[in-house]
Amino acid sequence: MKKIFYLVIAAFFSAVTFAQEGTADVKVDVTETTTGDWYTSPWVWVIGAALFILLLVALAGGSRSSRRVESNTTVDRGDKVTVTKTVRRDSDTDPDLV
Repeated sequence: MKKIFYLVIAAFFSAVTFAQEGTADVKVDVTETTTGDWYTSPWVWVIGAALFILLLVALAGGSRSSRRVESNTTVDRGDKVTVTKTVRRDSDTDPDLV
């Protein structure tokens, strides 16, 4: 009985392996098509990044205040006005009276 079983199994595996030996006719056609789009060039991205950085620096540098402080005095430039106020409480002592 074992011999018949092994014979059937061997015939099955033999049929499976012969079924896989077929040759396939494979044709591969590789053609490269290039598009002339302007945004695919790397130098366009480099120039764009450089312009963006320059714009960022220009906008950040223009937001600096035009007012400067010299020896505890405020110098006004343009239409900016600086007002200094001193607030004293009733419980504070007046330095002029002490």
